[in-house]
Amino acid sequence: MPLDGRLLSNVSVLAAVVEGGSFASAANALGLTPSGVSRAIARLEGRIGIRLFDRTTRSLSLTDEGRQLYANINPLVLGIEDAVTIAAGASGAVRGRLRVNTDAFTSRLLLARHLPRFLAQYPELTLELIARDQLGDLVAEGFDIAVRFGEPPSSSLVSRKLMDSRVVTVAAPAYIARHGRPAKPADLAGHACLQVRNPATGQPYTWEFQRGHKLVEVPTTGRLLLTDPGTVLETVLSGICVAQIKAVGIQPQLDSGELVDLFPDWADERLPLLALYPSRHLPAAKVRAFIDFVMEVVSPASKPMPMPKPMQKPQR
Repeated sequence: MPLDGRLLSNVSVLAAVVEGGSFASAANALGLTPSGVSRAIARLEGRIGIRLFDRTTRSLSLTDEGRQLYANINPLVLGIEDAVTIAAGASGAVRGRLRVNTDAFTSRLLLARHLPRFLAQYPELTLELIARDQLGDLVAEGFDIAVRFGEPPSSSLVSRKLMDSRVVTVAAPAYIARHGRPAKPADLAGHACLQVRNPATGQPYTWEFQRGHKLVEVPTTGRLLLTDPGTVLETVLSGICVAQIKAVGIQPQLDSGELVDLFPDWADERLPLLALYPSRHLPAAKVRAFIDFVMEVVSPASKPMPMPKPMQKPQR
């Protein structure tokens, strides 16, 4: 199939529809009318002989063939945008809409208080930070990047590890004063332990402790089960329970003494924070800017991490 300007234009319209989630949003982003967007998609569908979208009056979603096409062309579109951006200079590169998929912990406890600085740095950028339990399909749902803790399922996404966070077991000084400090993880059997629901299973997370190559699971009980990380933090600060939480989100409370790390000698259980995105090519300037921002938040003095590699099947 010969490559011409109209084909490239229609492909750009396809990318805008997926990223915007609707023909109207794509029209607004491209300076077209919704009917103009619809005609461009129809021309592209006729050119390649497949239906790209399933459309109703209330919803719009990619077909399987459309999803595959978009997954293949999106890196090329981003590469063209990046080439133009680099040629034009980096000063005005970070602009437009950036859709970020993240987990509630990262959104609430890690990034929220730093967002004003990021937006002030890039006044031409609009940020959509969407916290959700599951990663989902970045391409089909129009996300530019995901920043999440844990090991997601194997996929074609590019993965870049930004940091590892310790998982710490903490209590407030008021709790320790009333109930005593457990000397070892097994002592938690006699304490009120806050349970947190694992969204993947619907069951409470298992309490694990690691020291070197030694990994132990400790059965715990508690009358309270929570899902929101902000509520977890406020609850453990109130002094009614012990909790397990990622250290990177509560470092100010650990530094101030509002929370006490109960088992500093069991400090080797860690979870990676990953940046995930579809393109195997140079990511868009806005994506690179957000990765740099997250790196500044989690490790202000750190050196740049290595360039990304295709994601491999996770190992425990």
